Amino acid sequence: MKKLFTCIFLFFSFVAFAQNDQLAHNYFEKGEFEKALSIYQDLEKAQPGNIFYTQKVAACYQQLSQYEKAGKLLQEKYDRTRQALLLVEIGYNYQLRKDQGKADRYYKQAIDAVTENPNIVYMVANTFEAKVLVQQALKTYEAATAVNKSMNFDYQMALLQGQLGNTDLMIDKLLSYAYNNPQNLVMVQNQLSRFMGEEGGEAFNSTLRKALLLNTQKTQDIFWNQFLSWFFVQQKDYAKAFIQEKAIFKRQPELFLNIVNLAKMAADDGEEATAREIFTYVLANTNEPDILMDANYYLLDMDIAVAKQTDLAGITARINALLAQYGATPYSLDLQILKADFEAFHLNDAKAATATLNKALELQLNKYQVAEVKMKLSDVLLSESKFNQAIIYYAQVEEDLKNDAVGHEASLKMAKASYYKGDFEWAQKQFKVLKSNASQLIANDALEIYLLILDNTAEDSTQTALKRFAAADFKLYQNKKTEALAGFKELLATDKTKAIQDVSLLRMGKIYESMAQYDLALQNYQQIIDNYKDGIYVDEALFFSAEIYNKKLQQPEKAKPLYEKMLFEHQDSIYFIESRKQFRQLRGDGTAS
Repeated sequence: MKKLFTCIFLFFSFVAFAQNDQLAHNYFEKGEFEKALSIYQDLEKAQPGNIFYTQKVAACYQQLSQYEKAGKLLQEKYDRTRQALLLVEIGYNYQLRKDQGKADRYYKQAIDAVTENPNIVYMVANTFEAKVLVQQALKTYEAATAVNKSMNFDYQMALLQGQLGNTDLMIDKLLSYAYNNPQNLVMVQNQLSRFMGEEGGEAFNSTLRKALLLNTQKTQDIFWNQFLSWFFVQQKDYAKAFIQEKAIFKRQPELFLNIVNLAKMAADDGEEATAREIFTYVLANTNEPDILMDANYYLLDMDIAVAKQTDLAGITARINALLAQYGATPYSLDLQILKADFEAFHLNDAKAATATLNKALELQLNKYQVAEVKMKLSDVLLSESKFNQAIIYYAQVEEDLKNDAVGHEASLKMAKASYYKGDFEWAQKQFKVLKSNASQLIANDALEIYLLILDNTAEDSTQTALKRFAAADFKLYQNKKTEALAGFKELLATDKTKAIQDVSLLRMGKIYESMAQYDLALQNYQQIIDNYKDGIYVDEALFFSAEIYNKKLQQPEKAKPLYEKMLFEHQDSIYFIESRKQFRQLRGDGTAS
């Protein structure tokens, strides 16, 4: 029992100590240094061997301009412990007192201590770094390596060079470190990606690319091909990444899956031409059934997205041939769902789609696969205007996967079903919750329709224009583009509700774009740019126009000023980052390969 009470006492003492430590930290962060000082002094007395609390007491004194007290405390602690990091603290205290000469002498003593005992290098260097004394930290690492050649601080020194703006040196040291320590490659790439994404990072990216290419040519080591592939993927330049992956595959065929993953990334990012090229290469270079099915699935999905009426029979034959080859099993579920989607939204055969999905539900599926099938079944029911039945299925998916991304997607689709149905009040409540979703795609979709309902209800309490817009939007959901276009055109011609005009133009632009009628798409986007400069859709009109000129019409000289306008006027747009990337490419930043 005595031991038990002792343990309980020690436990609560530890909890109280930790709480005091946190309280002192909070006071310090809020600038209440006198309160923080009082607590840190008590903590230091309780743990006189803990240098950390000595440093914190000194820091409080310094913030209160009590440099003499700080210096006396640090010197006394150093005299007792001979901890070299305290020499840095003493020097820094002199630096704060504008006595740089004495500060430098103490810094030198700290570095000399590392020369005598290289094992304390991290302790001293980290103290210098905490004071943003970058040059001294570098000298500390150099002093240790001069004594012990087996020590390697390329990674630490590289980051310090980066702080000094010496990015070329940083890149060289990081690449050297990664090559010699491949187990830490991801850590190095994470550091490099921070610099790659910064404003003005095109010069950094160009230097990094040249360094990687140089290493590739110099050593012929596959490591550098893989690093280059990673670099091009970060730039979303999948075509150049593919060149590297092909070179890797020729030397190490077991890494073929990397090419498959690259193809999927290109497809998911909308780089259709590159994705097709890579998937075609995949089909020609493997006999693995699962990889072949994946590749065929992605190619089918891309072909369906741009299919014309004359293509439908051929696509039907391809889907049926693949399902005959692989069978209707859980293994081919994605293909079965794609078939149902194609039947419902391209062949306008909801009955066949429902049959396909109901047959899939008879398979031995896990809960996520069941959710996928039910979600598509809901989509099909919705396309038939069976709103209540669709909502019931969406609700089932939402209930089964409450805190999952699939469950959140079901919530969004359920809200959209209410919107298409014309139940705007209920839909708005759902969208209000979803616009704060962790998924940016869900949040953006929810916010757009939430604002659409809000703005139009404020301008027209009868919601007449909104009902007509939702009806046209539903035709678009059903993939009845001609009917949707007619609905939006009639709305523009007969209803002058301002809040509905620009979004109708945007919808029409996207429909024309999907039909490859780019001149008409550009006309609609231009009307938004000219007449709705203060509207919420102008950034989309600018970006979509730029993308058409750049990627569809091969007229980069017309795309460039539109991307530039995005950079200067729409920094908060979800298309800002991609606009910056495309603008830099068109400007010619780092075009060498």
